[in-house]
Order: sequence, then structure tokens, then C-alpha cells
Amino acid sequence: MYKELVTDVFFDLDHTLWDFEKNSALTFEKIFKENELEVNLERFLKIYTPINLAYWKLYREEKISKPELRYARLRNTFDQLSITVEDELISTLSVQYIEHLSTFNYLVPNTLSILDYLYPKYRLHIITNGFQEVQQKKLENASIAAYFEHVIDSETAGVKKPNPYIFTYSLEKAAVAPEKAIMIGDNLEADVLGARAVGLHTLHFNVHKDPSHQHGEIIDDLIEIKAYL
Repeated sequence: MYKELVTDVFFDLDHTLWDFEKNSALTFEKIFKENELEVNLERFLKIYTPINLAYWKLYREEKISKPELRYARLRNTFDQLSITVEDELISTLSVQYIEHLSTFNYLVPNTLSILDYLYPKYRLHIITNGFQEVQQKKLENASIAAYFEHVIDSETAGVKKPNPYIFTYSLEKAAVAPEKAIMIGDNLEADVLGARAVGLHTLHFNVHKDPSHQHGEIIDDLIEIKAYL
């Protein structure tokens, strides 16, 4: 569908290429063990996952800071689990989580297959709201950094997706017009609506099983990108 139009493909990273949920779970397992914190990991993640997504939404909307995000998502989770954890330990866990997260490198199924398919045909880039000090390490440790010409993070751009500026900034960095570019990501608000607002084509990788919508094409597996590019 976009084969004759597109020259540049922009990907989100977390939840789209890099398996955030699996790598995050392994990170928590590691730091809980290191700090001798007895927590049922499955129960913890069931509470933590929606809390984390909610706090990331607040972070995207500039309603909380990065330190507030890192602290509050853990504090809120432990409180809901009725587990007493001192603030000092939460601060320690918060730091260790960021330090260890990029050491795990599981990718979403078919990531390497689709990157190998796209790389000879298109210029590939990343646009991410993730923390600058972590995202490049994720790419390098997962051995996919070489596929991407530009990696644009929200801290460098000064705004977060879906703010239109991060997309126009990314287009300028790549020296490509919006009608020649496509954004592929898991978040309808941040990746799809944000990109479409400045004229990019989009593919919504519906990994979270969001309701169907009319905001462009939807895929359930990365390999389906081959039908469009």
C-alpha cells in the first residue's frame, strides 16, 4: 500500500520492537532478589503494569516529572499490594530498575525478520518517549542499533509524543517530507494520532488489544508490515 510512497520508516521502541513487558519482569525479578524483597512477581506485575501505563500517560501529558514517574509507579503498586516498603528502598529499586532494564534484550516476535526485510528498502529510524540514558543501551544490547539511522528520544527533542513537534523534529533530522514517511507504534494516542497530526502515514501495532478504530491501518503482528511496505 505504501511501497511507492514511503522512503523512511519511523518505529516506536518499547512494546513495538523491544519486549518491554518481558524485559521489565526479568528486571524486577533480579532487583527484588538482590534486595531480599519477598514479592510474588506475578501478583506484583498484575498491579504494576496498568499503573505504569497510567503514569506514563501522565508523563506524556507533562503532568508529572521523570523522578515522580519512577517513584510513584512503585509506591502506588506496593501500597495496593499492602506491602510495606520504605521510601529509601523504593528509591533504590527505582535506580536499580533503570540500571538493569537495558541488560535484558528480548525483542517482540518477528522484530529481526521485519527489520531485515525493511533495511535494504527503507531508511529506518526510532522515535521514543523512553529515557535517553536507557534507550540507546536497549538498542545496542539487543543488537538492533545498526538498523537505525536516527534515534530521536523525547528528552533530546524537548517534548514527548504525541506532541507534534517531536514528529516534525524527527522529519527534519531525517530530511524527509511527512508524506514520504510512516510511523509504526503500539500506542494509538502517542504514535498514531501524534504522527497523523503532522501528515505521516501510520500503522498501529495493536499489541495491547485496543478497540478497533478508524485512525489508519491496524496490525497484530510485525510480520504484517510486509503487506504495506
